[in-house]
Amino acid sequence: MPILPVRDESGAQTKIMVHMPGRNVYAKIWEVKIGRISLYLLDTDVDENQEQDKFITSQLYGGDLEFRFKQEMILGIGGIRALHAMNIHPDIYHCNEGHAAFIGLERLRILRTKRNLKFKEALEIIRASTLFTTHTPVPAGHDKFEEDLMRMYMAHYPERLKISWEEMMQLGMLNPGEKFSMSYLAANVSQEVNGVSELHGDVSQDMFKDLWKGYFAEENHVGFVTNGVHYQTWTAKEWKLLYEKTFGKEFLNYLSNKEHWKKIHDVDDKDIWTIRQKQRGKLVSYVKDKVRQSWIRRYEDPKNIVDILENIDENVLTIGFARRFATYKRGDLLLRNLDRLSRILNNKEMPVQILFAGKAHPNDKAGQQLIQRIIEISKRHAFLGKIIFIEDYDIRLAKKLVQGVDIWLNTPTRPQEASGTSGMKAVMNGALHFSVLDGWWVEGYRENAGWALPAEKVYENQEFQNELDTQTIYHMLENEIVPLFYKRDKDGIPHDWIRFIKNSIGDIAPEFTTKRMIDDYKDRFYNKLYERSMMIKENDYAAAIKIAEWKQNISKVWHNLEIVSAKFPDYEKKPMNLKESFTGEIEIDLKQLNPEDVGVEVVITNVSTDGSSHIYEKYPAKMLSVENKIAKFAIEGAPQKPGFYNYAIRIFAKNDLLPYNHDSGFVMWA
Repeated sequence: MPILPVRDESGAQTKIMVHMPGRNVYAKIWEVKIGRISLYLLDTDVDENQEQDKFITSQLYGGDLEFRFKQEMILGIGGIRALHAMNIHPDIYHCNEGHAAFIGLERLRILRTKRNLKFKEALEIIRASTLFTTHTPVPAGHDKFEEDLMRMYMAHYPERLKISWEEMMQLGMLNPGEKFSMSYLAANVSQEVNGVSELHGDVSQDMFKDLWKGYFAEENHVGFVTNGVHYQTWTAKEWKLLYEKTFGKEFLNYLSNKEHWKKIHDVDDKDIWTIRQKQRGKLVSYVKDKVRQSWIRRYEDPKNIVDILENIDENVLTIGFARRFATYKRGDLLLRNLDRLSRILNNKEMPVQILFAGKAHPNDKAGQQLIQRIIEISKRHAFLGKIIFIEDYDIRLAKKLVQGVDIWLNTPTRPQEASGTSGMKAVMNGALHFSVLDGWWVEGYRENAGWALPAEKVYENQEFQNELDTQTIYHMLENEIVPLFYKRDKDGIPHDWIRFIKNSIGDIAPEFTTKRMIDDYKDRFYNKLYERSMMIKENDYAAAIKIAEWKQNISKVWHNLEIVSAKFPDYEKKPMNLKESFTGEIEIDLKQLNPEDVGVEVVITNVSTDGSSHIYEKYPAKMLSVENKIAKFAIEGAPQKPGFYNYAIRIFAKNDLLPYNHDSGFVMWA
């Protein structure tokens, strides 16, 4: 794809500027056309920049935290300035990962500069049009910076925002003195937040729960949209032709329509097996060329080259494991019992080969050592041509792998895989997925359409759990997967294996297309944000001004609120019978608050086996009367299950203009 400079009216390449300590840093804007979509890139390799700053955009990973901070200033602040320089003014902003969170501060600066709005008013406006997507549950993926580093690079920013330094820092901190979290900043300047799978949404609710004190994790508004993959990019030509022939001409316009994909069951098994054989053959041929080139380049033992090339076989069950090598992904899980693994791979009647590929983060020494161990094992006599690590992992190699392997293996430590997409790509190409029930596979797994390790951990000790998972994988390979692949009819066709492929394509593939993902974002977030942001903008931001004023007024008097009395049965000591109703009353001295500003509810909880409390039911209270600022509330409820319950009364500030009750930030428990 051509990369072209973005030019201004005079024909010069458009640049933006971001102020850094003692100098200005400039970035050129480039445009890449991807179909109908424009991708804009920022490039600091500019003559006006100091030598050190020319390298800010030189690599995705690498460098120290200061280097990372400069990158995120260019991405966030520079990104917004680039849009303005090109006269692009979106209605909705989607902040992918906390790395781009400075878009919120820059948009606030622009709004404060152009309009006579208070900071809290501007914040309501920015939040109403912003979605923040978090992509990882791993702490290392959430950047945090020391306050001294923030001061070095952004000491001038509070003045531009017309707020104090402390106010700006609060946007990225829970408590004074902590590191500044880019993910907290992103959440605080966004109305909506989501994870990238259903399980990751739950994990993210817990991760960000402290931002909304007084509420349980499962109550906050963090949602999810499970990732999807681009069909046209990742699907092999042979599969595309088969799908379009079988599913009909309208298929490409309705990629997430399950009714189209179900027609895969009408395809002759021989046709599917022919494609699978052809794709595996292409992959093996490509791998042989890559191995030959890399071994010659490294002056490896010529005898081993011959043995490897002879052992790699296009007719053998091929397992693929390719991804970023981080320890939590457990890329060495299969290598824990080499004798047993050798028996599986070198079975003369039912041989298996494993292809590894991927890279580790430049600063992840453990990940690099993991790759080194795989390479070392692959050179042992028992594994020559049976375990292959393919170097120089890139998109071309990734395509070959997802299109050619028979099984895509994924073994993360649950629940640290936010989503994962490589397995989705493999499914579209008739490969079968074998994974821990983590990330997208929690939603994707179907019986007789792939394989899964159990969802729940048996051992708290991770080393014990690793050993159990290893033994489970070996057992499933030996007793289920490998025999199924080699069970053939007289024509050499594995009908039972192909039944799994058809189930996988028909039931799983349509759920994980980019089309479905974009539809989910539109339905769950974009439409909601657009409607609310339009409402906020009406009458010169009247709603934003009203919300900010209300929050300010509540903050001054909320602490004066007083519970006069509360009368409820004690169900901690006496079990509640099935369908037994309860009633309770609570009286509150509102002081300076208005009755419509206060909400009351009973929160009933039960305790999970792990000792954590979760909400069983919530019952809203009805205001009966208000006399002399004393408000009387009544609550009635009837839990659906008998038992012992814990309950508490929650009093919260409410306003119909808020997107969520917990958005007010004012809560009292009784």
